[in-house]
Amino acid sequence: MVKFITAQAQTTAVTAVPHRSALRLSLLAIALTGLIGCTVGPDYQTPTKLSESLNMPKLAQAAAAKDNQQLTSWWQVFADAELNRLIDTALANNQTLAAAQANVDRAYAVFADSDDNQLPKGIPSLGYAANTTPAEVSATGERVTRRQFQTGVGLSWDLDLFGKLKRASEAALADAQGAEYAWRDAQLTLVAQVAQSFGDYRGAALRLQVASENLANLQQTTQLISARRDAGMASDLELSRVKAQTFAVETTLPDFQLAKRRAELTLAALLGSSVEALALDHAALQLPELKTPQAVANVNEQLQQRPDVAMAERRLAASTANIGVATADLYPSLSVSGFLGFLAAPDLAVGSAQKAWSVAPSLSWQGADWSSVQARIKAANATEQAALAQFRQTVLNALSEMQLSLDSYNLSRRQQLIQQQQLAATEQALSLSQARFSAGNADFLELLDAQRDLLAAREQQARLTQQNFTRLVDLYRSFGGAMLEG
Repeated sequence: MVKFITAQAQTTAVTAVPHRSALRLSLLAIALTGLIGCTVGPDYQTPTKLSESLNMPKLAQAAAAKDNQQLTSWWQVFADAELNRLIDTALANNQTLAAAQANVDRAYAVFADSDDNQLPKGIPSLGYAANTTPAEVSATGERVTRRQFQTGVGLSWDLDLFGKLKRASEAALADAQGAEYAWRDAQLTLVAQVAQSFGDYRGAALRLQVASENLANLQQTTQLISARRDAGMASDLELSRVKAQTFAVETTLPDFQLAKRRAELTLAALLGSSVEALALDHAALQLPELKTPQAVANVNEQLQQRPDVAMAERRLAASTANIGVATADLYPSLSVSGFLGFLAAPDLAVGSAQKAWSVAPSLSWQGADWSSVQARIKAANATEQAALAQFRQTVLNALSEMQLSLDSYNLSRRQQLIQQQQLAATEQALSLSQARFSAGNADFLELLDAQRDLLAAREQQARLTQQNFTRLVDLYRSFGGAMLEG
């Protein structure tokens, strides 16, 4: 004979909790809940307080509050359509930037998962169980089959008595924000690399053009001197000197061609395309320039624009929060699990008679592993000190780099202006030498020296034009893409 025992009797056993015990349990839960909000571990200091305590330049509340628009628009001050096109394509296709964006998405997903750990969780469940007790071991001497259908919600809640979960959430948020700054830093680096390679390409093309024009002028001069020698009006020495100068200029052409090709291939890699797909304007030789020199009133105020400083600050915030995570293990932790739903035999309707609930509070404490807890706290404090030192060094390095890039650009501009005067003087000297030579008041070597000086001045002008653009790009990069005012 098979005997069926319904779940109704079991339901009675589950719900038959004395009212006095339930009251005590409720009071205990209320008392422990009152402890929630007690957060152990140090509170993180804002960058403003950090700069004051470390005797550092004043820092604003991280670059977090800053708009990212500057990072993705600063190069537009050059008003060069081809440069704009190249950078827009790189921002859309570069794989390093795509990986940085994926890291941001991952970090914020981790934060979302960590942040909701402080909330009660309910997991809907639906289950069926059946078991049979043989007659030989049954208390009634009969074979007994038990079947049970269960539906409801399993509940769990980790009461954050001492702020462990809160600190973990703070650390996860700081890590996510750090990942976002890493993405911004990748953006800034990519834009600077594209602009730099663009300047290298245009600069190499410009220098190649100048060298080609110089070579053509020297070749004409060589033909002229050769004809004069044949007519007995010039010597072999004069012809040899101009030929040597011609060959010297011709040997520079492969270097410029290689530099141009290298820049072209670098651009293709940065844009994730082929060289042919770049569709560069090979006839364009003009390097973008600004109308007026750039100046910065206060370098310290621009620190908040740099993503690397913001990343270091977020790492420090995360390591500070992790001290609280480790410190919370010194105290007990309380978790509550339970069930709310229905228990019934599969052939019975679910109703009020089948209601069931259970509550199971659990209190744990790592006091028996006290030395390990203390070791973890010590490690967390050491990590925080290392992050603090790295943050401070990052700020100091940033200040040094920003000041150097600003001085380099200003000196480059000054050098360029002086060289323009040199070029004008060299052109005038050549004009005078040509007049003296035509009048028979100067020999050809004097004219050749004047011509050589002009060729060198034109090459230097092209080199300084490229150098000035390179240093301007580096200036914008070191200032985090800040739109500097002239």
